[in-house]
Amino acid sequence: MAKAIGDLVAEAEAEADANLELRQSWNVAPTTDVPIVLERLIDGQLHRQVHVARWGLVPGWAKDLSVGVRAFNARSETAESKPTFRAAVKKRRAAVPVEGYYEWKKEPGGKKRPYFVHAGDGSLIFFAGLYEWWKDEDGSWILSTSIFTMESPQESEPGVLGELAGLHDRLPIPMDKDMMARWLAPMDEDGAGLIEQLREQAFDVASQWAMHEVNSAVGNVRNNSPELVEPHTSQLF
Repeated sequence: MAKAIGDLVAEAEAEADANLELRQSWNVAPTTDVPIVLERLIDGQLHRQVHVARWGLVPGWAKDLSVGVRAFNARSETAESKPTFRAAVKKRRAAVPVEGYYEWKKEPGGKKRPYFVHAGDGSLIFFAGLYEWWKDEDGSWILSTSIFTMESPQESEPGVLGELAGLHDRLPIPMDKDMMARWLAPMDEDGAGLIEQLREQAFDVASQWAMHEVNSAVGNVRNNSPELVEPHTSQLF
């Protein structure tokens, strides 16, 4: 996420604490900080807020943060029944805004080429996610998050959907504006019903995406600059 906080807050139609700090990044890895959008009832009023969370969900019962290393994604088919995710599915749902994401396409011979997937109009993508609060031994609270995934489209799908099928067999689940409002609503505890709705609208949202090849430097998380998302053409031999 490299957008200014003000732009993020405006596009999410949310509010942010004056002390919110968000470090620009073009190469985000699990266990690092990412922005999330959530809704809370405060004195009977619904507030949509932007927070910063650790990417990798750590449920309140976890003994240490290492649980989050294995929980940066949640499979939509099973999340409702998994101990790590099931409580959050009912009450702590979030949206994870991104400007895009990287995926590696495997070519004949085993070579892989990285691609940057993003909204065709340059707007933010809001992935369906979860959030949890975890209390450390020193008494501090850590906010963490996970992103929902589903099976990718079929290669026979037209346009970018067919291209996405060639990148990976899983797809992070995007939301349109109306779905995000339903997903974030803390009053609705029908997790199974909301997940079904997520899956039904995901491909319609993803069909508006675009993608282009980028430099293989994205494979090293130490590399972090705007050049990483610029178009690049590899030489295949």
